[in-house]
Amino acid sequence: MPYAAVNGTKLYYRIDGAADSNAPWLVLSNSLGTDVSMWAPQVPEFAKHFRVLRYDTRGHGRSDAPKGPYTIGQLTGDVIGLLDQLGIARAHFVGLSMGGLTGVGLGARYAARIDRLVLCNTAAKIGSPQVWEPRAERARNEGMAGLADAVPQRWFTPAFIEREPLVIAQLRDNLAHTDNEGYASNCDAINAADLRGEASSIKAPTLVISSTHDLAATPAQGRELAESIDGARYVELGVSHISNIEAAETFTGIVRDFLLESK
Repeated sequence: MPYAAVNGTKLYYRIDGAADSNAPWLVLSNSLGTDVSMWAPQVPEFAKHFRVLRYDTRGHGRSDAPKGPYTIGQLTGDVIGLLDQLGIARAHFVGLSMGGLTGVGLGARYAARIDRLVLCNTAAKIGSPQVWEPRAERARNEGMAGLADAVPQRWFTPAFIEREPLVIAQLRDNLAHTDNEGYASNCDAINAADLRGEASSIKAPTLVISSTHDLAATPAQGRELAESIDGARYVELGVSHISNIEAAETFTGIVRDFLLESK
């Protein structure tokens, strides 16, 4: 399996698309409680146009889960370290929720490494201590089973949950097997991160995607993020938090077309 030692942490990654291609690189960054598999609906289409790099954020999937708390500086630094390990000078970046927050940090702090930026179901400041501190404590003290039962209900609309029970079961299983400390430490990172003062410095062409029924990162927050970035576009989908799965075909087309535009 492909791993890279980055910032003292072993990160798991996957590459799709022709290895000897001259196509641009595209990095996909997962949400809290998921792993590289969340991008499965997009990979076949994206790999036609890009060299697609997916990775498990520290504390998730097959990546290491060092003791936390983590910081947004570590999450962005891990991406840059992975690009360095793989000899990638610049890349497009697509992140959802926690991955989108990582994208805000990358766009603001590492402008020379980011070509186009897609920030999905996210905000420059997500949630509050009243959300994240109890959740981190629950993960550390009770484990992930209870969270695995509750969280997917907030990820999707009731209609999708009823229509796609196997998708929900797979995501629940992934969440249940996320490392307790890794999950909690990423909650700490999200809780501490407030990038509202940095988002306006993003210069990369940026697309912000929100969802009408998203309670975790609301459309109002998505519009606020887009309005803070010069020239950013805003798209709202009629689904809930994990929009790349619930509205997979629409999401894929919108992101593909944005990334393929000439500057």
